Amino acid sequence: MIDRYLNGSVDRISPEAPVPVVRLKDAENRLGGAANVALNIKAMGATPYLCSVIGEDENADQLLKLLPPNGLNPKGVIRSKQRKTTVKTRVIAQHQHLLRVDTEDTHDLSDEERCQLLDIIKDLLDSKEIHAILFQDYNKGVLSHKTIHEIILEAIKRDIPTAVDPKFHNFWAYKHVSLFKPNLKEIRAQVDFPVEINQTSLDKVANLIRSKIGSPYILITLSEHGMFISNEQGSEIIPTQPRAVADVCGAGDTVISVVTLGLAMGLDIKDITKLANLAGGQVCEKVGVVPVDVIALQKEYEEFLLLPDVK
Repeated sequence: MIDRYLNGSVDRISPEAPVPVVRLKDAENRLGGAANVALNIKAMGATPYLCSVIGEDENADQLLKLLPPNGLNPKGVIRSKQRKTTVKTRVIAQHQHLLRVDTEDTHDLSDEERCQLLDIIKDLLDSKEIHAILFQDYNKGVLSHKTIHEIILEAIKRDIPTAVDPKFHNFWAYKHVSLFKPNLKEIRAQVDFPVEINQTSLDKVANLIRSKIGSPYILITLSEHGMFISNEQGSEIIPTQPRAVADVCGAGDTVISVVTLGLAMGLDIKDITKLANLAGGQVCEKVGVVPVDVIALQKEYEEFLLLPDVK
């Protein structure tokens, strides 16, 4: 999807309605959604293969033009006459979000489009050395239950780890995914009991998730409270570091990107989570959706390890 920013300033209220009048200074298109995940993966030094579906429209043309300059290959992106390209337009003044307007279609892919997407993914799995498959689900219709099932089955056959950042509609569809990463709001919407930010409550949630989908690693992002990680060896709440938060947009993309790369490398899951926690916090200090700064992240991680209470 495209993240579009209309940047301006406000110095008066409209006489027509009690709303600010934004004097537009500039407009900017950035890669968003799964493309932002790919940018984070590339920033960390890995090679992303982006597979998705966009429209057959002017916004699709603009999105495809943004991919090569950012080092991303458009070959896995399908164009469809049956849907619009998703665009999130944010109006920003004095570094504050005033409004967001979404243009999109969210119906499921047609059978023909679904088969086309699966063929592209299988061809990549056959022709490239793939170390992980990452599902970034935005409930936009690309990831249906059947598509999810078929891709996970291919991953299991090939012994490739999988990770997902799920959303509401397909939340429980990711059976046998290696790493399951909802946020606190999403998990609260899925269970019929209160979920508090403490070890006992989050352990109960992790046990429920594991019983439903069989995921060995469960990571729940807790916004300003940090992250909860659970595996067969135990669980832990990892707090955030103090931040001057400017914008939380894109933090989830960064977290799932870093965690998936660590999973692909076979690193310790708690170490991965600590690194991802810092990475997600880092992008929150910047306005708009941006990928992680790997040099700044490395420096911050080294400083983090020197803290007296870090083991």
